[in-house]
Amino acid sequence: MIVDGNYVGTELALFQHAVNWKKYVAKHWRNYLSGTILEVGAGMGSNAVYLGKDCQHYTLLEPDPELFLILDKRSKEFSFSASAIQGTTEDLYASQTFDTIIYYDVLEHIQDDHAEVQRIQKHLNPGGHLIILCPAFPYLFNEFDKAVGHYRRYTGKYMKEVLTSASSLHLKELYYLDSTGLIASLMNKWFLKQGLPSMKQVQFWDRFIVQISKVSDILTFKTMGKSVISIAQKSLS
Repeated sequence: MIVDGNYVGTELALFQHAVNWKKYVAKHWRNYLSGTILEVGAGMGSNAVYLGKDCQHYTLLEPDPELFLILDKRSKEFSFSASAIQGTTEDLYASQTFDTIIYYDVLEHIQDDHAEVQRIQKHLNPGGHLIILCPAFPYLFNEFDKAVGHYRRYTGKYMKEVLTSASSLHLKELYYLDSTGLIASLMNKWFLKQGLPSMKQVQFWDRFIVQISKVSDILTFKTMGKSVISIAQKSLS
């Protein structure tokens, strides 16, 4: 994926195998996954498999030409209606609006996140929802973040600031996921100091840590975690 002129996407091939994580996230978003959906920075399309099952139409937006070719082919193979567009949100027509817009580990790659959210609100239908998932907590910023081109990690407070900069949006939900994964991220920052994880590490996280987080997230009331999720709704008028 090309964001702000830089290619960042080496991690996509690894994390497309995080099946349990993607299912876990999709379960939390199920109430917002009908109608028309836009996924910004859709990468290789690995999220759509879990998010588009019950939608009317799923649009995958991706600026990188090589990834777009993968998306374009893959969108024709989904069991639901889907299509791919090459470009960024700046390339969308004013008439292109959606019921749900998703940023799945994407906003942290964009330098001016406030401007991005202000722009994308115009492409939400009235009453529609904007869903954003980002890596959480600046103190966790590590070699992996640097390796994949992250500008920042998010707190709930900062996420609110970004969303409230868009006048038509109001926050509906804000919570953290993967509380056990937060500990693994701290270990990486303090000891491993590793850039990209290995396939074995991704599989271990997905098969074991995510499963433990399903319990620990409940026990912590989703107040801590490796990822922060916000869901905002556009005003009806």
